[in-house]
Amino acid sequence: MADARLALPVAGNQAFPRPPEADWAWRPELWCGPLPVPGIASVGQKAALGREATLFHDCARSEITLRQLRNLRNADLAAYGLRLDVFRFDGSYLSLAVDLPDAATEGLRRNHLVRVDTIVEMEKPLEIFARLNIKHGPNTEQLVRELPLGDEEIRVEFDLAYTRVNEKRVERMWLDLIFEGPEMNQVILRDLTFSRRPRAAL
Repeated sequence: MADARLALPVAGNQAFPRPPEADWAWRPELWCGPLPVPGIASVGQKAALGREATLFHDCARSEITLRQLRNLRNADLAAYGLRLDVFRFDGSYLSLAVDLPDAATEGLRRNHLVRVDTIVEMEKPLEIFARLNIKHGPNTEQLVRELPLGDEEIRVEFDLAYTRVNEKRVERMWLDLIFEGPEMNQVILRDLTFSRRPRAAL
């Protein structure tokens, strides 16, 4: 109990830098507070950690572990992080899906920019792609960006002006983080935040 009180940052913290004119911003529960089940060993092909995050893979034999950990660094704003350990990997894909809340789609327009900020640590270099999925009616729009892991600020933006989203039929939105070549690696996501703002009028 003393560790939890003295450690920085405070559990439940939703504070993080937001872009100017942002009309919605959010940090998922996994990076905010302690989960009832903090980790999973030999992660199944579809395994949920908390209510919002699910790990997917197609390995015949899972040598993957997923664990929530406490952030203690002074630079961290998120109270918790997520550690992904991958040993032998015989699958063709590994992705972490994060469901966005209803507030993310309320009033969503094609003039919106959706921004994702994260802090990533890894044992050895790998590629991580972010795919934003927007379900509208029977269709799902997908936008893919590669995370700029070499940059000081790891950030991607999705411009909905280049989509065919039906604004009147938007039902839900989620993000997939896709890990390419994850074998024998440890990846720590120290933080993950979302925000949206209307793009400047041209």
